[in-house]
Amino acid sequence: QVQLVESGGGFVQPGESVRLSCAASGFTFTNFAMNWVRQAPGKGREWISSIDRAGTRPLYADSVKGRFTISRDNNNNILYLHMNGLNSDDTATYYCVKYRLPYVHYDRRSEKDFDTWGPGTQVTVSA
Repeated sequence: QVQLVESGGGFVQPGESVRLSCAASGFTFTNFAMNWVRQAPGKGREWISSIDRAGTRPLYADSVKGRFTISRDNNNNILYLHMNGLNSDDTATYYCVKYRLPYVHYDRRSEKDFDTWGPGTQVTVSA
C-alpha cells in the first residue's frame, strides 16, 4: 500500500525557517520523482517544487524559488522541503505528492500526473 506521511509543520514567525519531511512507503521510492504541493486557505492547490529520482534536478515555482529547497534521502525513503524566509503568503497545508508514472520528471505538470497524496501538514506563518 502506497503511503506518504508529512511532518514538520507548525506555527512560525515571519522570516523563520521550517523543514518538512515526507516518509514514503509501499513503492520503490527511487523509481519516482516527487513533488510538494500546497493549498492556502480559500485558494486552489499550487505546485511548488519537484525533484528527480536521483535528487540532482530540483524544480521550483517562482513563488518559492530562492527560498525553498527540496531534497530527498533515497536510503531512507524521505522527501524534504526546507523553507526559509517564510512570510504570511506561505501559510498553507503542504502535501507530499507522488507521480503516477515512474521515471518521469516533468517541467510542466498537472494534477492528473499525480496519483498519491499525503494527508498534509499545516504551516502557519504569523507574528
